[in-house]
Amino acid sequence: MSSPSIEIPNRGGNITAVPSLPDTERKPLSKKEISADHPTWCPGCGDFSVLALYFKLIEKRKLWHERITTIAGIGCSSRFPYFVQAHGVHYIHGRALPFASGVSLSRPDLHVFVFGGDGDAFSIGGNHFNHTARKNVRMSYVVMDNWVYGLTKKQTSPTSPPGFKSKTDIWGAVDQPINPMKQAISAGATFVARTTSTNPNHVLQMMEAAMDHDGFGFIECLSECVEFFPGAFDSSNPRKGGAFNLVPESHDVTDEIAAYKLADEPFPGKFGIFYRVNRPTKNKLEADIDAKAREKVKGLKDWQILQQNFDKMK
Repeated sequence: MSSPSIEIPNRGGNITAVPSLPDTERKPLSKKEISADHPTWCPGCGDFSVLALYFKLIEKRKLWHERITTIAGIGCSSRFPYFVQAHGVHYIHGRALPFASGVSLSRPDLHVFVFGGDGDAFSIGGNHFNHTARKNVRMSYVVMDNWVYGLTKKQTSPTSPPGFKSKTDIWGAVDQPINPMKQAISAGATFVARTTSTNPNHVLQMMEAAMDHDGFGFIECLSECVEFFPGAFDSSNPRKGGAFNLVPESHDVTDEIAAYKLADEPFPGKFGIFYRVNRPTKNKLEADIDAKAREKVKGLKDWQILQQNFDKMK
């Protein structure tokens, strides 16, 4: 099946059609074709696993360069765009989601992937997280949660547990940590899942499910910082004596209360899809508004539309 032609306006206001490319005649991208600069994370960092699974997702789902965009904010996890040979942006701290919203709304043909960490997502970017979730903008957001500010060398993050000693809380953290799953559900996210970097197959499953969801897909991925919070997630890793318990098959993913109960379980809790519902996306709602507005000026030239607006102002 050929890709649909996407109309992109030029500066002069004219419309240029992007020629469709025959998907059936194209080979899937290889890892070599989508990997860029060598990752600079610390050896053993959980983010390596997420990056490798992102490459595998692109290969498996035949996502060519013109179909994807990779966006991130600031932090260890947010270095993602540097390591992916594709269209993308390394944006400012905490502001990856509003930028990604603009990309998603203006280019509905793209698969928009956003990557961040617990500080970028829930501290300086906490407000944007809530509003992007409630607006249900179509994108997949993977937050690599390591419970610490790693890039700036061990400060308390919004998800750091009570008692955690850091450069900002040398006596031990006293603030109640954020529960990312509860926050995502209450904010209005229509897809909420949880995984861990130590289970690659599960990470890929969750990323695929989020990508296929028509709305805001959020994944919390536990990703150990081996330098500044080693062993934080050992209790979720069977290889280290922990337990990786899946969400029960009997769980109703459309039941918000049941999702809250799962999110409220003591660590390490369950892994899988907590919540998934269908609700009109902002992409569709905005497109409907745009279509209605265009219908009112159908057949008019740009200058005539502008003239009408000037006339209304008199």
